[in-house]
Amino acid sequence: MTDTVFPIDPDAWRQTHLGRLLGHAMRRFDERVLQLMAHDADVPLALSNLAARAHVSAAHIHITRHLSRQGSRLTELADSAGMTKQAMGKLVDQCEAWGLVTRGPDDRDARARQVMFTADGLAWLEAFRKAVAQAEREFRASVGDEVATVVSIGLEAYAAA
Repeated sequence: MTDTVFPIDPDAWRQTHLGRLLGHAMRRFDERVLQLMAHDADVPLALSNLAARAHVSAAHIHITRHLSRQGSRLTELADSAGMTKQAMGKLVDQCEAWGLVTRGPDDRDARARQVMFTADGLAWLEAFRKAVAQAEREFRASVGDEVATVVSIGLEAYAAA
């Protein structure tokens, strides 16, 4: 067979390389998690409405993923999420306005401030945990247990390297 019958696009790799596939998969996963959270009866109504109207983005999920239950300094939170302190500060401002987090004194340094979950923020965190578990079950059902296990092991190894 010739290339005229099955044309080979020399630029196809730009749409199908591993990094792009991982990015699409992560966006799909995060969107599903937010969708589940928007419909979770245990999420405070104002927060579920924000999630349902797509006002909460994957960027806001960085706070949910990285904020310690005991609280974190803004610089620690930004470093953990791989963001600048300024960008994280804007996210914290939004999350504080929404009632997810609050800022308080830092016991280790009187000059520093600590970002902490509010009671609603802890409810949000629990809903996040449940939504992630459900999205992972859906992923396993979609690709099968063996593939899901290989993907998970492979991503863990790749991230650790």
